[in-house]
Parts: sequence; C-alpha cells; structure tokens
Amino acid sequence: MPIRITRSIVPNLFTLANLFSGFCAIVMFSKGEFENGAKFIFLAGIFDMFDGYMARLTNSASELGVELDSLCDAVSFGVAPSFLLYSVYYKNIGELGLLLAALPAMAGVYRLARFNAQLTSLEDKQYFRGMPIPSGALTIVSFVIFFLLKNIIPANYIDASVNFVNIVTSFAMISTIKYDNFPRPSINNFKLHPFVYSFFLIGFIVIVATKGTFVFPFMMLYMAIGAIRQTATWWKERNEIDEDEEDDDDEESD
Repeated sequence: MPIRITRSIVPNLFTLANLFSGFCAIVMFSKGEFENGAKFIFLAGIFDMFDGYMARLTNSASELGVELDSLCDAVSFGVAPSFLLYSVYYKNIGELGLLLAALPAMAGVYRLARFNAQLTSLEDKQYFRGMPIPSGALTIVSFVIFFLLKNIIPANYIDASVNFVNIVTSFAMISTIKYDNFPRPSINNFKLHPFVYSFFLIGFIVIVATKGTFVFPFMMLYMAIGAIRQTATWWKERNEIDEDEEDDDDEESD
C-alpha cells in the first residue's frame, strides 16, 4: 500500500527537527558541553518559529500539528532547560535539587496544556496568557550561559540568583499575566503596535551588538513589563469598581 504524503508533512518535519534539536541539547548538557547545548536550544527555537510559518504557507494547519508542536516544545524548552539547571547547579543540593530543577519543565508543560485547551475559545493574537515556554527557556539558558557560567555573579549571590530566576520564570509561565506577542511584520501592524515593534527591534539590535549577553536582561525586562502592565490594569479596574460602588451607595442614600 503506497504511503500518502500530504502537505502537513512539511511543517511537521520542522516540528520534529525542533524535538531533535532539544534532544541534542540534552545530550550536550550531559557531556558538560553547555554552550553547544544552548546552541541547539536556539536552533530548536528557529525550527519552532518556522513550523507555524510553513503550516500557514502550505495551508496545512491541523490539530495534529498543534499537539505535535506542544509535545516537542515540552522537550526542547521544558526538559532541556531544566536538565541544564540541574547539571550546572541543582545536582549539588541533593533531592531538593531535583524538584527545583524540574520547575521550568513542569510549569512549561502546564502552560502548553492550558494553551491547547483554550486555543479555540480564548486565543489572543496580540498577547500570550502567561509567558510562552520558548521565552522561559531563553530566559533560563541565557542566564546560565552568559552569567552563571561566566562567573559574573558574586559568589555570595549565586544561590539567591539561581533560585530567583528559576522560580520567577516558572511562575511567569503558569501565570495569567499578558505578555506581548510579536506582531507579524507589516506596515499596518507597525502603525497599530509601534511600541511593541520598537521594543523587540531595539532588543534584537542590542542582543546582536553584545553577542548574546543582553538576552537575559532583555527577557527579564519583557517579564517585568508584562507584570507592571497587569498590575496597572488590575489597579485601574479596582478603582473603577470602587467608584461604581460609591455611586450606588450615593443613589441609595438619596
């Protein structure tokens, strides 16, 4: 019986290349080749970006592709960064280290499952609900490669720094905080979202100029902007509710 080849094979191959890159990253980390492993995670991110583009280009988006993408992301951007954290730092603190190192993987997988469950009803093309798992991986990997392994962090602050980055990144992924989604390049989108475009463009330029060192500060800024905006929105809505309640009380007293 001949094998039927469909258009979906093209984006699915990119997705599986994402998984293979994540697997290679884990192998590199197990050998202590941390920078090479980080390159494979970066390569996985490129494949992850292009599988969606290829699905739209070939008009072959499907539920299978969505599920496959999530499963591959769980390995490349969840398990691999967690294994990096364990290999570099958490293996030295025993069984508790296993749990702490696994936080990004568990948070990322939960984030993926939530996204798939709400994909049809609550999808927002402008914002992500919770930080995407590739962004979480980029935050952790860039911190380890450019700061922890380069001995930039003073010895007295290493423990606090690793745990802070780990916990904050994991929380950002499972949170309901809205994080900007980079709009598709077009003049109309630039006019609609000039700040978002400028933010990512300037960040990209500085990252290239610093040979990757600025990735981690940029990701922390990305997280902070989302949290500040969410807090401001919550505060504004709370004040509006309080004002409405005061108006209702005034009407009742009249």
